[in-house]
Amino acid sequence: MPYDPDNVFARILRGEIPSDRVYEDDEFVAFRDIAPQAPTHIVVIPRGVPPTSPAGLRDEDAGWLGRMLVRASRIAAGAGLDADGYRLVMNCGVHGGQSVAHLHLHILGGRQLDRLG
Repeated sequence: MPYDPDNVFARILRGEIPSDRVYEDDEFVAFRDIAPQAPTHIVVIPRGVPPTSPAGLRDEDAGWLGRMLVRASRIAAGAGLDADGYRLVMNCGVHGGQSVAHLHLHILGGRQLDRLG
């Protein structure tokens, strides 16, 4: 699927749609989800034109993707989630629950989450 430069996350990155940003640097922006699935629900998105989903990742993406995971862990700690735990989620495709075709990562926490599997 080709990247749509008018997707909601691209528009957030350009400042066309307001967001409650909790972190940003040269590579990533993190903001509170507008439809939270947990008391703390933060979305982390890469700047630029990333793959539309995890299915589009390539070997050369390992560096920035690893940094994205490290940033997400630091953001979770900054939100006070590290003591009790949190979940990092990356959805892939319609059946995986992905609603925006811009690779992104969810940080969920603040309560006991249901077990997976």
